[in-house]
Amino acid sequence: MERAQRNAQAWLLIAAAVGILAITMGSRSVFGLFISPLNSATGLGIATISFAVAVSQLTWGVAQPLTGMLADRFGPARVITAGCLLAAATGMLIPFAGNAPVLVLLLGVAGVAATVGSPSLLVGTVSARVAPERRGLVAGVIGAGGPLGQLMLAPATQGVILAAGWVAAALSIAALSLLALPLALAFRRKPGAPAGAAARGGSPVRDALGSRAFWLINATFFVCGLHVFFLVTHLPGVIEACGLPPAVSGMALAVLGLFNIAGSIGAGFVIQRYSMKATLSVLFAARALGIAAFLAAPKTELTVLAFSVWMGLTYMAVLPPTAGLVGKLYGAERLATLLGLVFLLHQVGAFLGSWLGGVVFEATGGYDAMWLLDLTLAAIAAGIALTIPERGAVTKLPAAPALASAAS
Repeated sequence: MERAQRNAQAWLLIAAAVGILAITMGSRSVFGLFISPLNSATGLGIATISFAVAVSQLTWGVAQPLTGMLADRFGPARVITAGCLLAAATGMLIPFAGNAPVLVLLLGVAGVAATVGSPSLLVGTVSARVAPERRGLVAGVIGAGGPLGQLMLAPATQGVILAAGWVAAALSIAALSLLALPLALAFRRKPGAPAGAAARGGSPVRDALGSRAFWLINATFFVCGLHVFFLVTHLPGVIEACGLPPAVSGMALAVLGLFNIAGSIGAGFVIQRYSMKATLSVLFAARALGIAAFLAAPKTELTVLAFSVWMGLTYMAVLPPTAGLVGKLYGAERLATLLGLVFLLHQVGAFLGSWLGGVVFEATGGYDAMWLLDLTLAAIAAGIALTIPERGAVTKLPAAPALASAAS
C-alpha cells in the first residue's frame, strides 16, 4: 500500500510537470505562426521581429539558472505560480506592441516568465525525487510535454488565426498560461522539508563548471538550441517561401509535436539500455541527414510533412540523454541549477537560430544558407557527443523519502 502511494505521488508530480511544459513550451513553439501577420500589421520587418523573438530565447536561457536557485530557496510551486501570472500579463500586451523596442521588451520579459515551465526546472525538480535509474525515462516522459503542447496548439492556433484573426489567437495563447496555476500545487513541498534543503552544498556546480565533460555537453546543446528554434520560428516562413498554403504550417508544427512525443519517450527508454553519448551522437547525425534530404527534395506538402516527422523524432529526443549525462556525472543535488546552466547555452544557440534566420532571409530572399549552417553544426555536434565521458565522480544524495522508489 505504501509503495503504491509513493508511485501515485510520483506520477502525479510527473503528470503536473508534463501539463506545465505542454502549456509553456507549446505556447512558445507556435510563435512562428504570428511572425507574418505581426509584420503585416506593424511593418516592423521580418529581421526586427526575428530579433525580438531571439531576445526572448536569450532571456529564457539567461534566467533559467536564477529560476532554479529561486525554486531551491522558495519552492517550485511559488516560482511556477509567479511565472505563469507574469506570462499571462505580458502575452496579452504583445499584440499591441506598435514599435520595435516595446516588442523586444515584452518578448524578453515573456522569455523570463516562461522559465518556470522550462525542462531544466521541471526535469531537475522531479528527477531529484525519483530513483536514479529512472531519471532518464522520467526526463523523456516530461520532455514529451513540450511537443504534446505543440501538437495541440499548432493546428488550434492556426485555426483561430484564420477564423478570428491573429490578435484573438495571441490573446488566447496568453490566457492559456493561467491553466498552469492549479498544476503548480503538485510541486508544493511536503511538510517538514526545509526551504533550503535542495540548496546545500554547492560543490556539484563548481565541479561541473570546472569539468571538460560539462562543456562538451553544453556545446552539443548549444547546437540543439540553434537548430530547434530556427526550425520552429522560421518553418512557417520556409513553407510560405515554397508557395505552399498557410494551413501546411499548422500541420507541419503539429506533426513535429506528435513525433517529438515519440522521440522524447523513445530516447528515455533507449538510454536505459544503451550509451547516452552514443544516443546523442546518433540523434545529431540524424538531424544532419534529415536537413540534407530536405534541401535536395522538391518542396511539396508531402516533403514538408515527411521532414517534420523526421525532425520531430530527433529534436526533443536529445533532452533525456543530455539530462541523463548531467545527472550521472554530477548527481541530482543541484540538477535543476545545472540543467539551467546547460539550457542557458542552449538558448544562446536559440537566439542565433531565431535571429539569423530572419537576417539570412532578408539578405538573400531565402533560407538555404541557414540550412547549410544548421547541417554543418549538427554534424559537428554528432562528433563532439562521442567524446563526452560517461563515467565520473558523482555525489549521490538520498532520494526524498516520499518518492525514493517511485516511478520504478
